Amino acid sequence: MLFDTHCHLNVDAFEEDAEATIQRAKEAGVSRFAVVGFDAKTIKKSLKLSAAHPEIYSIIGWHPTEAGSYTIEIEESLLAMLRTEKVIAMGEIGLDYYWMEDPKDVQEHVFRRQIQIAKQLQLPISIHMRDAIEDTYRILKDEDVSEIGGIMHSYSGDVAYMEKFLELGMHISLSGVVTFKKAQDVHEVAKAVPLDRLLIETDAPYLAPVPYRGKRNEPSYVKYVAEKVAELRGMTLEEVAAITMQNANKLFRLEDI
Repeated sequence: MLFDTHCHLNVDAFEEDAEATIQRAKEAGVSRFAVVGFDAKTIKKSLKLSAAHPEIYSIIGWHPTEAGSYTIEIEESLLAMLRTEKVIAMGEIGLDYYWMEDPKDVQEHVFRRQIQIAKQLQLPISIHMRDAIEDTYRILKDEDVSEIGGIMHSYSGDVAYMEKFLELGMHISLSGVVTFKKAQDVHEVAKAVPLDRLLIETDAPYLAPVPYRGKRNEPSYVKYVAEKVAELRGMTLEEVAAITMQNANKLFRLEDI
C-alpha cells in the first residue's frame, strides 16, 4: 500500500479523466492520496475530491506564486476550510524565487502568516521551496515549526540542508526527481534521510519519474519513486511502502490501514 502525499488531481490536466486516474492508482497499490489545493479554484476542487472519495485527503493553502493576491478575505476563507474534516495539512506554502511572481517580502509575509495559522490550528505544513532554500530555512526556524512539523515537498536540496530541516521537525518527501540520473543530491538524500522521516509523492501532473519523464505524471507512478528509494537504500519496495505509509499516517494523524 502506497501513500502519494502530494498530488494535484484538482488541476486542468486531469479535467477529463480524474476518476479513471484514481482507479489506475488504486489498482497500482495507492491506497491514500493527498490532493493539494494552492489557489481558490484548486482548493475548491481538492475539497470536492476528498469529500467524494474515502481514500483522498486535502492539503490546502496559498501558493507563493499567488502571494500578491492574498487578502484578509482569503485568509478568513482559508481558516474556515482548514477546519473541514478531511483537511490534513496546510500547503503548499513557502517561497518561489524561480518564477518571482511577487517580491520576496510579500512572499515572506504570506508564508509567515500561513505558518502562524497552521500553528493556531495545529496542522502540519507542506512546503514549496524553489531557489529559496536559505530563506525558507530561516523563516521555518524563526517561526519555530517544530510543534506542528510538516513536509519539505519534493525535496531537491542537499544532505546538509536536509539535516537542518530535520532538526526543525520536518519530513523529507521525495518525488520523481529521485529517479533522474543526474539528481545526485537527491540520491544522497534518499540514502541518508532517517526512515522515520521519509515520505514519497508524485506532484502529479508534474515531475513524472523515469520511465515516464516528460509525460503527464499521475499518482499510480508513485511506485517508481518507492522502487528507486528502495534500490538506493538496499530495501524492498514493500518495506519502503510500509514505512512511508506509516510515517504519513502518523504525521497526518490518520488511522493505519
